[in-house]
Amino acid sequence: MQKIILSLSCLVALLATFSAQAARPQVVEADRIVAIVGSEAITLTELRSQLRMATGRLERQGTPLPPTEVLERQMLERMIMERAQIQAARELGLRIDDAQLEQTIGRIAANNKMTREQFLAALQKDGITYAQFREEIRSEMMVSRLREREVDSRLVISDAEIDNFLAQTGGGHEEFRIAHILLRAPESASPDQLQKLKARAEDVLKRAKSGENFAELAAAYSDAPDALQGGDLGWRGQDSLPAIFAEAAKKLKAEEMGELLQSSNGFHILKLLARRGSDAEEGGVRQTQARHILIRVDEIVSEADARRRLEDLRERLKHGENFAELARLYSQDGSAATGGDLGWINPGDTVPEFERAMDALAEGEVSPVVQSPFGFHIIRVDARRVQDMSQEKQRLAARQALRERKMDDAYQDWLRQLIDRTYVEYRLEEE
Repeated sequence: MQKIILSLSCLVALLATFSAQAARPQVVEADRIVAIVGSEAITLTELRSQLRMATGRLERQGTPLPPTEVLERQMLERMIMERAQIQAARELGLRIDDAQLEQTIGRIAANNKMTREQFLAALQKDGITYAQFREEIRSEMMVSRLREREVDSRLVISDAEIDNFLAQTGGGHEEFRIAHILLRAPESASPDQLQKLKARAEDVLKRAKSGENFAELAAAYSDAPDALQGGDLGWRGQDSLPAIFAEAAKKLKAEEMGELLQSSNGFHILKLLARRGSDAEEGGVRQTQARHILIRVDEIVSEADARRRLEDLRERLKHGENFAELARLYSQDGSAATGGDLGWINPGDTVPEFERAMDALAEGEVSPVVQSPFGFHIIRVDARRVQDMSQEKQRLAARQALRERKMDDAYQDWLRQLIDRTYVEYRLEEE
């Protein structure tokens, strides 16, 4: 499961695409609306700007460019998906305040081995305005937080699923590097719609098998978020792939493509780029014993109110009050009855924001106020240990693998439903 809201590679790519955009001469042209998403418009200027960045990325990757009109249409679809998600995030009251944004940008600078001043100077040198960079990062963070709240945090892995998984996979596993093209089916698609989509997918598969560049086809036709990376999913264990992908990949040789696959999300084309074996990891599991106090946000309690309440509680803790007693009195979590005690926590047991904040604490330390999809928390670490427990570790690894296997499908299914209930009007073809 991905633990970082914005991966360094994603941010470096974003920075590089801005650089490519800045290096190109800007063409002034009459603006017009090319799509309406909900109550917001996407303009031709915005589309052209994103298209220049995508073209720069593909060129740096050495990926042959699809025809401009095809890439333009694909980019508009991606902008519509992002705009719909940001609108949904706002409707749910999700916000990225300036303090959080500045902290993230500080981490980006640190990951690039720069001070904040050096990073700002690098942006300026590349012709990137700091305001534009901040808003791009804010949008990325909002979409990530929305996915964690609406999809990732709602996945449930039962003990029976873990038992079945372990019975099927055993101790070791194989890893695959797969490229993927998705042709997404609309929610409640009719048989006629599915037949047309299947015919289109079969045509793309035929072109791929005849020798056309797979990455170019992915950039031109795939509806998956990784389309502009050539559909490359990176190295994934067979136990973390969707089940239909894992079964298909096991039958393929390197550089070979399988037959067309169909799932609830649409039609898939897979190409196996490489495969490698991997044994089960040795060693113990690092566990954390922690407590927390949770204040939820709702129609009555705003984010500012929740944050202020927890800041007040932190001050009381600094003056010697007991964490467990305050948790019993004020926490809006099921753990309140036990003084906020969450027991021994394994990696992956909590949502990413909570885990990151918890991992940064020393024993006995209380965190700053932390926001997660569930509300606002303060966390205290009581103890840490490394537990050598082969069976428990195996079950933990199985749980994480099952979550990763389910997340992609769950996200694609949720995204399809979101787009289908969002008002979208296309005007790209209008003159």
